Amino acid sequence: MNTRKKGLKAEEVAVDYLKRNNYKIVTTNFYSKFGEIDIIAYKNNTFHFIEVKSGVNFEPIYNITPSKLNKIIKTAKYYIKINKISSPWCIDAIIIKKDSINHIKNITL
Repeated sequence: MNTRKKGLKAEEVAVDYLKRNNYKIVTTNFYSKFGEIDIIAYKNNTFHFIEVKSGVNFEPIYNITPSKLNKIIKTAKYYIKINKISSPWCIDAIIIKKDSINHIKNITL
């Protein structure tokens, strides 16, 4: 399975996890000139801009670099602006390793 297919499968697993945990999926794979956000979800009056990472023989969280996080933040701010959102928001990560899912909320540098 190529990297893109693995990424899409991980995103499907993450969407299922979020739905089971009462998140409303707003959109997936939102692209802008600043970057891409894997999943935008909504729960408890807060928008969650979610980066999904998966891996087997390494810690996927380390693929969220400061540069990547800055792109996610710029993309989230762009999404908020064009959709005139005034609700609170945060950046989350969902890390998938084999059969485990770790949802890290409100990540920062």
